[in-house]
Amino acid sequence: MLLLSFILHAQQDLPTDYLSPDFHKSRRDAARQLMPANSVMVVFAAPTRTFSNDVEYFYHQNPDLYYFTGYKEPHAVLFLFKESQTFKGNPVNEIFFVQKRNADAERWTGRRMGTEGVKSKLGITTVFNGEDFASQDIDFSKFDKIIFDNLPDDVVRGSDPGSLFRLMSTFKSKAGISEDYDAALNNYFDQVGNNESWMRFTQYQEGIKNRIRSNPKYASNTMITKFMDVKDSAGMVSFREELGKRKYSTSLFRQITGTLREVKTPEEMDLIRKAVEISCLAHNEVMKAVRADMSELEIQGLQEYIHKRYGAEGVGYGSIVGAGENGCILHYMENTKTHVGKDLILMDVGAEYHGYTADVTRTIPADGKFSPEERAIYQLVYDAQEAAFKLLKDGARWSEAGNAAREVIANGLLGLGIIKDKKDVTKYYPHGLSHHIGLDVHDKGVSQILKKDMVITIEPGIYIPNDSPCDKKWWGISVRIEDDALITQNGYELLSAFSPRSITDIEKMIAEKSVLDNYKLPVLKSGQQPKKAF
Repeated sequence: MLLLSFILHAQQDLPTDYLSPDFHKSRRDAARQLMPANSVMVVFAAPTRTFSNDVEYFYHQNPDLYYFTGYKEPHAVLFLFKESQTFKGNPVNEIFFVQKRNADAERWTGRRMGTEGVKSKLGITTVFNGEDFASQDIDFSKFDKIIFDNLPDDVVRGSDPGSLFRLMSTFKSKAGISEDYDAALNNYFDQVGNNESWMRFTQYQEGIKNRIRSNPKYASNTMITKFMDVKDSAGMVSFREELGKRKYSTSLFRQITGTLREVKTPEEMDLIRKAVEISCLAHNEVMKAVRADMSELEIQGLQEYIHKRYGAEGVGYGSIVGAGENGCILHYMENTKTHVGKDLILMDVGAEYHGYTADVTRTIPADGKFSPEERAIYQLVYDAQEAAFKLLKDGARWSEAGNAAREVIANGLLGLGIIKDKKDVTKYYPHGLSHHIGLDVHDKGVSQILKKDMVITIEPGIYIPNDSPCDKKWWGISVRIEDDALITQNGYELLSAFSPRSITDIEKMIAEKSVLDNYKLPVLKSGQQPKKAF
């Protein structure tokens, strides 16, 4: 009894600035407004993943489920109904199945909220244990649309009746979805259904031929057979109409959640602002503390220590700390170079605070001063970013800012003699300019037009690997400047203004003293060359 009492005792001294139950309820209500008549939306928890054949990776909830509920545990499924339903004699507009309390399991893997905890802490009233889903009388056949995201096909099988695998299997059975449901194929037909071009349709048919060659089971799929039998544009229209009549829809799920999540509420902005400020403070401290004998890992550790010092639970993506040519690898995350020396250091590191992530990149000279070549490339990227900023406002097209930044970089590289034709700009600027941030670092969105209260990145960059077809004085230079901007009615607010961007301001901050300058650690006795701490 003492053990049970210990396990079930609520954790104390938790943060007080989590999103409120009212926020999550408002998001569920907003989703219902976008759902078609007589429909149900289904949101599953994210799968768990095993680390090193032992414990599970730190669990990261499906952001959509967190957005709608605030629930952070695995093995759960939420049903949202457009119209009120009668369930067990009572009117309900949502039902939530969650993992069951289990004192023994909680001793090993952590506390669980259980049904009563969800009711009291998250404010959701119709809640059952996951194992009860199979016995509940939910008639999916009466709905015109069943809306859900593509179901993952790598969920670990388990005997627990409340496991995610069992929840998904039961859902498929109740909703009349074949057990051999294929997420990739379903997504493919969503694209086909949204297409109106006969030429594009024939390209999709060629794509299916390749899929059949790689996976023979597709050859016997009824929908694929009908798809491949289409011979003209009239047949395409009929096929698309048939796709539109499908009872279940994943494209509608992405449309609804993307429409909601691309525009941030004031409650979300409080958390995003904090994540961005923490990230900027970490970048600033590295600028003050950086030395030539530091390793990439040390710099990563310093960034992430400061995140945690301010209460950020983790990073929003794998930290990128690339010195010299390593910065030319866009998603470099090894961070294994032992001495940054005199190289430029590209640091793309963002804190995640209560689920919301920042995305901030700073590029700094390890020795405190930009060389003439580094200065020229950095200023070019800075000017491209400034050109993009000028075009940000409610109602502007995303593409306008991207085109402006690319034009600046193309003209600049041409002027420096690094490229001979503006079309070659993609050799050294191979990515896009921006994306949403929020519960995902590449957050959901569906609009081609910027809207007030969107939060986006602006991140031009130039990357010149060794052996590039240009003067070798440019080799190994990589620069990205990435900032987070809130779109306003007539412009934008630079959320990441806490961290310097200009050459002058960066060099000035590097010259400042760091609180870690005199931090000392004991020397290792392993025989390995000891490294100074920070």
